[in-house]
Amino acid sequence: MTITHDADELLVRPAAEADVAALAALAAETFPLACPPHTTQAAIADFIDRYFRPEHFAAYLADADRSVLVAERGSGASASMIGYSMLIGGEPGDADAATVVTGRPSVELSKFYTRAGEHGRGVAAPLMAATLEAARAAGAVTCWLGVNEENARAIRFYEKQGFAKVGRKHFTVGGRVEDDWVLEQRLDAAP
Repeated sequence: MTITHDADELLVRPAAEADVAALAALAAETFPLACPPHTTQAAIADFIDRYFRPEHFAAYLADADRSVLVAERGSGASASMIGYSMLIGGEPGDADAATVVTGRPSVELSKFYTRAGEHGRGVAAPLMAATLEAARAAGAVTCWLGVNEENARAIRFYEKQGFAKVGRKHFTVGGRVEDDWVLEQRLDAAP
């Protein structure tokens, strides 16, 4: 999927093995953007170390139940990775989410991040469109996600993309339990 925006070429494509280092760096840069303001730097660093090292992304790419997409600006050797998403197929792994997600089979939108400097520059909507298309292609009836209740910007974006609040779940960072909204979108309905 190629999109043109402000004379910059935007490409959304499946991640490849050659992307693992760049994905890990992008995840380390963007994960803090989704954390509540009270999250400590130590807690963020610990979470990144536990889930976002290159070997983690290599395992994610090798997992048949996961789909990772990347958004790049530019082309060829000058292409710069500016966003990514990750879908996880199967029954919701979170017990709270499993009780409120209504459609089956479902897919979780586990990760959806863009660099801070790309916010408002036309990256997120095309990345979301490609991500939801990948979820449909995987046979999912519904896509769900968890988002921290304090992340108003992300919640507005997800709702604009057709997601709706269906319940709550918890997410732990640095030993602190955070409250998340569970949002869901039927994939057979237009946003």
